[in-house]
Amino acid sequence: MAGRVGVGRPARGRFPSRLAEINVTPLVDVMLVLLIISMVAAPMLQRGLNLELPATETANEIADAAVIVAVDREARVRIDDKPVHIDLLTDRMRMLAQSRPDETVYVQADRTLQYQEVLRVMDRIRLGGIVRIALVTVPLEPESDR
Repeated sequence: MAGRVGVGRPARGRFPSRLAEINVTPLVDVMLVLLIISMVAAPMLQRGLNLELPATETANEIADAAVIVAVDREARVRIDDKPVHIDLLTDRMRMLAQSRPDETVYVQADRTLQYQEVLRVMDRIRLGGIVRIALVTVPLEPESDR
């Protein structure tokens, strides 16, 4: 029986060998879709606050603003464009006061925000140990009627 051909195992070449390569086409398709999604979503994530700052005649350019606390018209607070809950503002200011005690904190508040909300934010900053607080305004537009 050992000499018979065709009985037992098939001879080589009769059945195709298994493919040992990985098909990367689906992987490339998925990666391209993820790239497109991230390209579309990235500009939406970097959207800043839409603030309408109050205008004054004596507004000056701020060149060295290291810490900016912004409050939008819904009284949401951000420190340097990072959202912070109002209850955590005092703790963040306390950490800042420990590391840089003479730091000036610039407060940007929307002009439509109630005065009480601005004072509440300023109070939280003072409770954190910051004594130098500046309010940010924009230059007043000249009236064309004059």
